Amino acid sequence: MNSYELNPELYTTKLEYEPNRKGFGEGLVEAGELDTTVVALCADLVESTQMEPFAKAFPERYIEVGVAEQNLVTLASGLAAVGKKPFVASYASFSPGRNWEQIRTTICLNDRNVVIVGCHSGVSVGPDGATHQMLEDIALMRALPNMVVVVPCDSKEARRATVALAKLNKPAYLRLAREKTAVITTDESIFEIGKANILREGNDITIVACGPLVYEALRAAEDLDKHSISVEVINCHTIKPIDSETILSSSAKTNHVITLEESQVTGGLGGAVTELLSSKLPTHVERLGTQDRFGQSGTITELWKEYELDSASIVKTAKAMLRGVKK
Repeated sequence: MNSYELNPELYTTKLEYEPNRKGFGEGLVEAGELDTTVVALCADLVESTQMEPFAKAFPERYIEVGVAEQNLVTLASGLAAVGKKPFVASYASFSPGRNWEQIRTTICLNDRNVVIVGCHSGVSVGPDGATHQMLEDIALMRALPNMVVVVPCDSKEARRATVALAKLNKPAYLRLAREKTAVITTDESIFEIGKANILREGNDITIVACGPLVYEALRAAEDLDKHSISVEVINCHTIKPIDSETILSSSAKTNHVITLEESQVTGGLGGAVTELLSSKLPTHVERLGTQDRFGQSGTITELWKEYELDSASIVKTAKAMLRGVKK
């Protein structure tokens, strides 16, 4: 069993919060120190995407492309073709939202080792509203041949994921959020691309979650335990390739599965899990995420409640599921 070492302050008021893009920035510098072929390119968002530390540490390996997301990825593909390991960063609504065709044709078709970093994803972007709350990116990137899709749960996992992706030598998408969210892992926590982590063992329901919502899944599991409902929580940080073995094993044990993501359930984590289970192990699944809706302005707390992504909504769904009620 591949399980995390969780933050000992997980259920206390001392729990630390920080944006997972901060961990990406730290990981990119670490990757640059380990490998001189690592380069970074940005579309005029060096501070927001947390590429600034790398740009300052390795100015000769940083390229400012400007507001030109299609050029951003095609230039990176060319650099990869001559032996570099490019990371490209912008808001997810622009990359891959605006340059998907270039990613498909110049990166994936040629199997170039470019890491596309999509920042400010999900409804938790907050006041910026629907135009900047990218919810379709997981579906877009998961559909591409050769593409790996990683959604870290917190800043420490984002750092580890960045270092791991620099060694992967494959096209990859790293999805990051904007707001400060709970730091639930430690520097010693396990991370392996393609291997989900069981954070909490249980027998009644499996929750498969990704991104900052993994913490909401853990909070819900803690609440449900008080009602004698045993929940297994899986951090599915790699959505492609998905960890079939871990998900199938847990689902066979509980026979009830909830997926949780800050993106469209169609084509997202919910889509990936239901595709797997429908072909291998038909199971009752409830998918929590954005249900064919766009985002809107609000605080992270307001929006997670509105879209039924918070721990209270997960608890409600779990109880209904065990009563045999479908949404």
